[in-house]
Amino acid sequence: MIKDNNIVQKNFVLSNSLVLIMAAASGITVANLYYIQPLLGDIARAFHVLQGSIGAAAMLTQVGYALGMFFFLPLGDIKERRSLITLMLYFTAAALIIMAVSFNVKMIFIASFAIGFTSIVPQLIVPFAAQLAKPDERGKVIGNVMSGLLIGILVSRTFSGFIGANFGWRTVYKAAAVMMFLLAIVLKKLLPVSPANSSIKYSKLISSLWQLIKSEKVLRETSLIGAMMFATFSVFWTSLIFLLESPIYNLGTETAGLFGLVGITGAVAATFVGRIADKKSPKFTVAVAICISTLSYICFWTFGFKMLGLIIGVILLDIGVQSAQISNQAIIYALNPEARNRLNTVYMVSYFIGGASGSILGSYAWQHFGWSGVCVVGLLFQAIAIMTCLYEKVNN
Repeated sequence: MIKDNNIVQKNFVLSNSLVLIMAAASGITVANLYYIQPLLGDIARAFHVLQGSIGAAAMLTQVGYALGMFFFLPLGDIKERRSLITLMLYFTAAALIIMAVSFNVKMIFIASFAIGFTSIVPQLIVPFAAQLAKPDERGKVIGNVMSGLLIGILVSRTFSGFIGANFGWRTVYKAAAVMMFLLAIVLKKLLPVSPANSSIKYSKLISSLWQLIKSEKVLRETSLIGAMMFATFSVFWTSLIFLLESPIYNLGTETAGLFGLVGITGAVAATFVGRIADKKSPKFTVAVAICISTLSYICFWTFGFKMLGLIIGVILLDIGVQSAQISNQAIIYALNPEARNRLNTVYMVSYFIGGASGSILGSYAWQHFGWSGVCVVGLLFQAIAIMTCLYEKVNN
């Protein structure tokens, strides 16, 4: 059976249509992590808790995602990927149903963690696509799949904002659960059978993550930059609903969701960034991306109380963060082809630990220091990314 799988894998040609399907699947699944952000105000009112307290639900989703990646992503190197992806989608659907029927804040927190813990399918799909792609097209394929993922991140807020405002926040999670079931059926039919890359035992597989961290200096530096970039991203998107609901704007959930559409500019840019990374250097695009993200927070701090300032800042932030993400992944996937899922595990766990830090610190900063505090926290994360990038250049 393994022999047959290897033949299928060897002769398989990645088509543009399958890349599109993988991009769509990544976007639809990753959206589960971000539905909650425009709904935080509604959920806080439903359970009569403070806005700053309910921000922990967004943090727990990202912590769950980080831990889910740590325990499940390495399996992509030792298990058949199509079956693993399908199984995880069914687990995700169950977690979404729990969220939809939650009757207290404690259950919201548990469900939020479970949604993050199981929604790791996009991070199985991205290295899978990288493996199937031709070496000289890897950046392009990663960029295309990541574009779908990024559009899912951004449209998720628009979807949840609109559905939440018109039909209630629980309906968002019921609809998401249905989409997970349908996606599992589609991917089971269309994805190719993929053999394992290694026969290593799971316990040794997990312990090998530490060996990769120790031996791959580039992985350490890239992971830290990625974590700081996503922390910056989460600081803004977690706090945005609180700013919009404040007397400054007097707007609500639906408007917060519409900001996701503004950020699609960054997702569209992802396809071009992948091509630039192929032709020039992923490290170059990372440096440019950090500068763009830093500029976005200067814009938020200076002009954040004007709608135009927020819109410009969102465009800059999403272009910067998503460009860095694609470039960082192109860097790590080139390090060791046989350990792509484990490399991705180290990088993405770091990435979402950064995101979780941004979510909780963004909520805390808003509650105690207002919008200026939010901007300061975002800029501090960017400062760490800048210093890491400069340190890498000096030592290389």
